[in-house]
Amino acid sequence: MEKAIPPKKKASVDQRTCVACGCCIKVCPKNAIKIIFGLFARIDPVKCVGCGLCAKECPASIIKISEVHV
Repeated sequence: MEKAIPPKKKASVDQRTCVACGCCIKVCPKNAIKIIFGLFARIDPVKCVGCGLCAKECPASIIKISEVHV
């Protein structure tokens, strides 16, 4: 009997509404988030493990965690 592999999850940020406060950067355990030009956060999908800490910390609630289909 094979074990079910849980779906991979990744974070994404709505760059149009991000205010670049940096709260997400402080809690990311993989250093997967950077502030670009002081305007918005960008999440590196290779480094992101989908833990959800950034989404919980975001005061604007614009970071979403979703399943990634490989």
